[in-house]
Amino acid sequence: MTATAIKLITLSEFLELAETKPASEFIDGQIIQKPMPQGEHSQLQIELCEVVNQIAKPQKIAKAFPELRCVFGGRAIVPDIAVFRWERIPRLDSGRIANRFEIYPDWVIEILSPDQRYKQVLGKLLHCAKYGTEIGWLIDTEDENILVVDSDCRVMELQDSDRLPVLSGVNLELTVQQVFRLLSL
Repeated sequence: MTATAIKLITLSEFLELAETKPASEFIDGQIIQKPMPQGEHSQLQIELCEVVNQIAKPQKIAKAFPELRCVFGGRAIVPDIAVFRWERIPRLDSGRIANRFEIYPDWVIEILSPDQRYKQVLGKLLHCAKYGTEIGWLIDTEDENILVVDSDCRVMELQDSDRLPVLSGVNLELTVQQVFRLLSL
């Protein structure tokens, strides 16, 4: 039996690589390709972005971005949804939005795909909280529950009519049931 050596690379080396589809992330020196989104995943991603942006964007409170690479804390992650407070959205001198987001999101939403490991995705949310993210959701469509990670790295499991915490200042009230109703056409 032979052992296979895993070659670790640096974050700088990773950021020089060509983009992949689906996106790849850089975690602890390793490149991890995200699974290809399927129907439920895509539906929740687009609907939740729209719900957040309908409320937070017109008032310039925050903006939700799907599949946006965020580089911070020695990692490069691509959350399913990254929400940034309006004043923290990276901009160029011209006022246009920057291409590189080298900061943590204020709110992260991950939708568990069938091929993903719970521990790995929860680890991403805990990393985000450690570096300043206020709130993180891990949506499990199979069990119809949502794990919530707060800024103190506490994890709560919410289900059914439990009201979900959202980014402070965003006037949005959602229950777990309401999130899963977004899967219906």
